[in-house]
Amino acid sequence: MPLIDGLTRAVFGLLSLMLALIGAGLVAYAGLQLALAVGGAEGALGGALLEAVGYAVIAVAVFDVAKYLLDEDVLRARELRHAGEARRSLTRFLSTIIIAVFLEALVALFEATKQSFAMMIYPTGLLLAGVVLIVGLGVYLRLSVAAETEIGGAMGEAKDEADFEAAQQARE
Repeated sequence: MPLIDGLTRAVFGLLSLMLALIGAGLVAYAGLQLALAVGGAEGALGGALLEAVGYAVIAVAVFDVAKYLLDEDVLRARELRHAGEARRSLTRFLSTIIIAVFLEALVALFEATKQSFAMMIYPTGLLLAGVVLIVGLGVYLRLSVAAETEIGGAMGEAKDEADFEAAQQARE
């Protein structure tokens, strides 16, 4: 098992490095597009700025996924044993994704208002997707906190993980 664990950690480390490089590439590309737009046509700068925001938002989401993989699967190499630990980790990850979805929806909304009313379908869909993500996260948080409270009562006065596991085994 240590060989498989080491191999898995190496693969996740490589993937997180690749994602970080992709995020950096998105930021560099957005900067290059902005630099080219400054010297270009008069209306090109506004569009380039909106596109740069979109690329930056996607880059933040990609960086966060890379950080999440590196932190959870490579450096700590831990299993999420407690409901609270899983809840905090998933909440942090999904919050970044939700913010990225809403920012992308705003960028698409600004771009669509300059074109035609028919182009409003995509930003509206993104906004609805963001709302569904927030509602889903809220339901998850509500259910997981209720589960933690229920488990917490069983945990009693356990001071650490070993005490908690002993308390759970005693209940079984």
